[in-house]
Amino acid sequence: MRVSSPVPHKRARIEIIPLIDIMFFLLASFMMVSLSQTHMKGIRVNLPAAIAPPPSPVRDYVSIKIREGNVVTFDNQIVTDDQVLPRLFELHRANPEIKVSISADLMAMHGDVIAVLDKVRSAGITKVGYQIRAAGAQQGAQPPGAPPPPPAPPAPKP
Repeated sequence: MRVSSPVPHKRARIEIIPLIDIMFFLLASFMMVSLSQTHMKGIRVNLPAAIAPPPSPVRDYVSIKIREGNVVTFDNQIVTDDQVLPRLFELHRANPEIKVSISADLMAMHGDVIAVLDKVRSAGITKVGYQIRAAGAQQGAQPPGAPPPPPAPPAPKP
């Protein structure tokens, strides 16, 4: 007769998860040790230095701004009224495909802007852009569609 034991009989199992963990640990440690033992040796080479090309004398864009009192500026350089047309002819001769952007201050006269536009067209320049602001916009205001400025940080409490 066979008597059963009160302790349940379990079969032995080999758990594979701890084995995988140990193998990954060993792999990583062997890789780190082998990388730390490798000394990179090489030959010193004097490579040639890159020389930047000289700036192109041909300009492809100029910004003209008309300020209050018929003050005309080309890329923030003040140009007298009698030198505007010769300067435009010179720019057109240097690059027939030059682009011109015309803008005016809030207090500039409309007739002054139109006079500069006529000079631009008489010089043969056809690629003209206009920088405009909305009717109620002030100088330095955000253009339409621009994200609002970030809010000011709160004042520290005393």
